[in-house]
Amino acid sequence: MCACVVLVVGMVAAVNLAVPLLAASSLHPSASTLVWIVDTYVIVFACLVIPGGAAGDRFGRKGILLAGLVLFAAGALLSAVAPGVAVLLAGRALTGIGAAAVLPNSLAVLLHAVPAGRRTATVATWASMTGIGGVAGNAGGGLLLAGGSWRWLFAAAVPVALAAAALVARTAPVSARHDRPLDPVAALLLVGASVALLLGIVQGPEAGWGSTLVLTGFTCAAVLFAAWACTELRSAHPLLDPRLFRIAGLRSACLGMTTIFFGMFALFYVNASFLQYAKGYGVVATGLGIVPLTVPIVLGGRHTGRLVRRIGLDATVALAFACVGAGLLGLSTSDTRTPYLAYAAWLVVTGTGVALALPALSGVIAGSLPPSQAGAGTGLQATTREFGSALGVAVIGTVSTAGFTAALPPDARGAHTVAEALARTPRAADVVTAFVAGTDAGLRAAGVAVLVLGGLVVGESWWARRTR
Repeated sequence: MCACVVLVVGMVAAVNLAVPLLAASSLHPSASTLVWIVDTYVIVFACLVIPGGAAGDRFGRKGILLAGLVLFAAGALLSAVAPGVAVLLAGRALTGIGAAAVLPNSLAVLLHAVPAGRRTATVATWASMTGIGGVAGNAGGGLLLAGGSWRWLFAAAVPVALAAAALVARTAPVSARHDRPLDPVAALLLVGASVALLLGIVQGPEAGWGSTLVLTGFTCAAVLFAAWACTELRSAHPLLDPRLFRIAGLRSACLGMTTIFFGMFALFYVNASFLQYAKGYGVVATGLGIVPLTVPIVLGGRHTGRLVRRIGLDATVALAFACVGAGLLGLSTSDTRTPYLAYAAWLVVTGTGVALALPALSGVIAGSLPPSQAGAGTGLQATTREFGSALGVAVIGTVSTAGFTAALPPDARGAHTVAEALARTPRAADVVTAFVAGTDAGLRAAGVAVLVLGGLVVGESWWARRTR
C-alpha cells in the first residue's frame, strides 16, 4: 500500500522535471499548455479522491484499488505514446482518475489488514509516504529523463503500476462493502468548476484578462461551484458536505493545507526549469537538487507534536507559514550567479515550514470531526492538498510567464517559453535573464500569497479559540 502511495504522489512531483523537455519537444506546447500538462493530472486527482473512496466502500476497496492501478497504467501508456497535446492531456486525465481510486483505498485496505492496536502507527507510516513520494518522484524522474525524452517518464510508470496491481491482487485482503451512495453529478460539478477556475487563471496572460475565454472561465467556475454546493446540501449522503466548513478550526486548517501545498508545488513547477536553464544542471542533478526541501519534511514531522505542546498550535502554524513564505521570497532572489548552497539553504527553510505545518494542520482537521466522519477528514486532507498543488502550478505559471515575456529582448517578443524564445533570437543569455526575472516574479508572488493567506489562517484560528 505504501508503494502505491509513492507511485501516485511521485508522479505529481516527477512531471515538473519534464517541463523543459516538453517545451523543446515536437509537441511545441505553449506556456499555458505546459501548465495544463502538469495540472490535468493533479486537478482530476484532487476532485475525484473523495468519490474514489466512496466507490471503494460501495463496490469493494480491493477491486477499486486494482481498477485504479490499471487505469493509472493505461493513462501513463497513453501519455507515453501521445502523438499530440490533446492525447497527452487525455492520458494525464486518465492517470488522475486512477490515482484518485488508488490513494483513499490504499489506506482503507491497509486499515482493514492490520490489528486495531497498530492502526495509529500504520496511518503515520502511510502518511509519511507522501514525503517519500516527493523524493522518489524527483530523484527517479531525473534518472528516467536522463535518457533525453519525456516519454520515458510515463513509459516507466506502466510496469511499476502493473507490478503493484499484481502484488495487491495477491496480498491485499477483501473487506466488507458498505451501501454508501455515490453522487456522480456532484463529482462532475466539482471537476468542472475546478477546471473552469484554472482555465481563467492559466489562459489570462495569453488570451488577455478581459477576454471572453477568461471571463467565461471565471463565470462558469462561480456558477458550477454554486451548483455543486446546492447539490451537496440537498443530498442525504453528500460526498463532501459544505456544512462542514461552518467549523472554524476545520475551515482554517483546510485553507492552511491548501496554502502550504500551493507554495510547495509552485516551487516544484519552476525549480526544475530554473536549475536546468539558469544553472545549467542536467535532469539527474536537477532531480537531486530539490532534496534539501524534502529532508526536513521526511525527518522533522515527528517532532512537530512536541513543539505544539511547548509553544502552542497557533504559534507553530504561524512559524510554519513564516518559514514557507520567507523561503519562497529568499529563493526569488536567486539568479545565475547564486551558489547552490545558498539556494539549498532557502529550500531547507521552506521544507522546515512544510514539516511544521502538515502534522499540525492534519491534526486540526482530524480533531474537528467526530470518529464517524474520519473518512471525510481523510478525503478533505487529500482534496485540499491536491487542489492547492494545482492552484500553485497555475498561479506561478501565469505570473512567471507574464514576467518572462515582458523581459524578453525585442526580437524574441511574442514567445511564451524558453524554447520558443531561443528559436527566435541568438541572444541566449538575454533569454535566460528574462526567464530568471519571470521565475523570481512568480516566486515572490507565491511567497507573498503564502504569508497573507497564512495570516488569515492563524488569525481565524486565534479568533475562534478566543470566542470559544
